[in-house]
Amino acid sequence: MASAFAGIEIGKRSLDAHNQSITTAGHNITNAGTEGYSRQRVQVKTFEPIYRPDLSRAGVPGQIGQGAVAESVNRVRDEMLDQRITAQTNQESFWATREKYMQMLEQIYNEPADVSIRSNMDKFWEGWQELSVHPESQAARQAVVTRANTLTESIQQRFESLSGVGNLINGDIEATVRQVNSFAAQIAELNNEIVRSRAMGDNPNDLLDRRDLLVDKLASLVNVSSDQRDSDEFMVHVDGHILVQGNVARSLDTVTPGDNNGYSKVIWKDTGLNAEISGGSLGALIGLRDVDVREEIQSLNTMTLNFADLVNDVHRNAVGANGVTGQDFFVQQPFVTNVNGNYDADGDGNFDHSYIFRMTGTNSLNAQDQIGLEGVMTLSGQAGNVEIAYHATDTVEDVINRINDSTGEVKAYLDKNHNLVLKASASQAPENPDFVIRYIEDSGFFLSGYSGILSGAGPENAYNFTRPDAVNVLAGAQTAVSPVLNPAAYISVNKVLQNDVMGVAAAYPSADGLVNMGDGKAAVDIAAIRNRPMMIGRERTLDDYFADSVTNIGLKGEQAQTNLASQNALMADLRNLRDSVSGVNIDEELADIMKFQHGYNAAAKYVTVVDEMLDTIINRLGV
Repeated sequence: MASAFAGIEIGKRSLDAHNQSITTAGHNITNAGTEGYSRQRVQVKTFEPIYRPDLSRAGVPGQIGQGAVAESVNRVRDEMLDQRITAQTNQESFWATREKYMQMLEQIYNEPADVSIRSNMDKFWEGWQELSVHPESQAARQAVVTRANTLTESIQQRFESLSGVGNLINGDIEATVRQVNSFAAQIAELNNEIVRSRAMGDNPNDLLDRRDLLVDKLASLVNVSSDQRDSDEFMVHVDGHILVQGNVARSLDTVTPGDNNGYSKVIWKDTGLNAEISGGSLGALIGLRDVDVREEIQSLNTMTLNFADLVNDVHRNAVGANGVTGQDFFVQQPFVTNVNGNYDADGDGNFDHSYIFRMTGTNSLNAQDQIGLEGVMTLSGQAGNVEIAYHATDTVEDVINRINDSTGEVKAYLDKNHNLVLKASASQAPENPDFVIRYIEDSGFFLSGYSGILSGAGPENAYNFTRPDAVNVLAGAQTAVSPVLNPAAYISVNKVLQNDVMGVAAAYPSADGLVNMGDGKAAVDIAAIRNRPMMIGRERTLDDYFADSVTNIGLKGEQAQTNLASQNALMADLRNLRDSVSGVNIDEELADIMKFQHGYNAAAKYVTVVDEMLDTIINRLGV
């Protein structure tokens, strides 16, 4: 039967349950401003009643209740909503990071009109035009040299600015990798503490909140997903790769390979494999550095190299007022001193590669002539070699355009002597060198007998840079070795011309080697480069380059701003929804405290009444 003191036990349980509810509400109010905190609720249930439904039970009407008890303290959380927020957080931080750095790049291109590369180059061309009118003038030559110095300084300044942004991003990548490792280690440690608490039968709500907060912070750095396989194993994945499994955390690391411009590459520390990070601020930083900034630097280098190469090509064939010829106007630093471009790539002391930037055919061509040949050219491309077919009815110009419109990393044009020129462009793959022709083959005779570049058709006469003296397969074509990395960083006017401006060439020598001092044809040809196709990567002229360089950065910045605004609006809705579910409402908690207080007072009154009843039974019945 029920004990006479059962009422005291019922009252005590009620006091304990209401006290726990009041304490939990106070805990909620205290943490109302704590980041990542989820409000908690006490789960109250009825205590097990007396008498089970079996033959040994007493003959009483029904089960006798024994009050209520606080079964557990649970946090209020919507796990599906949390997963949506985690999945979207990486995109918000991705676009926020891109938007910030795109603003930096836009500031580099938003130069004042009177000091920009474009305006300085316009003044450079005007200097040559003036020299062509007054080829005997020393002042006109001095103007050309001075304006050229100003132009090269502005090019170097842009390169330094772009490199500075790249270095800043690289530093942020290394710092972000350290943050990722720190968060992963903390999550693994919390996993261990949570498993231990649950093993004791507890609900580690505050530890779970801290872990969820760390997952949210990690999601802003990389593209993560989490899952709970069972109560003991919580896992975090980064782009499909395990980062945290239970109490074990993997780490990322940064290494500096020789093919990444001195920048760090992110790898998995335990395997050494490349870590492919697609989202979060780390993914944005890697994309900015290895794609956006790299493309801008490559574009500037390509423009600088082709611009200087074309000016030098004319100038070295012209004669200065001092009678000197064969001088380059701009300084070009060759990657190797070997005239055949031979290079020791693996450092074993033996030549194993050929680094050639330009090949010029021996035959003069007419752009509008039909070639009357059939065949397929194979050129090195962005991802392997590309094949370019030509037909008998094609004109020379058609074939050149087909080369330039392909994804090949070799560009073509006719020079002032109408010879076919093949030039290497910047390489899309970091492991391939910039401005190096890697492969040329022709199944027919357009590149051999027709234009005079290769010595013959077929694979046996193909040019392949992966061997020394590869130029031996050329049919007497003139070649130029590849430049040192980043020509925009060191372009300058020839010191000889700066010391003696009369060496600036404006005329061509006559057939008998004499020079007419009134001849300004060379200066005219240099000024005409302004409007000539130069094949600056995808762009064909200098005007194309300047227009596209500003437009591309502006469009990328606009894209980042638009996507960031969209993500901010989406995340604001999701966070507001989570706050409505898990956030602490002070008014609601105060109302609950008042309710629990009344319940506590009622339970206390109940205990007092039971105590008085027991006092009557024990102390007064025998009187």
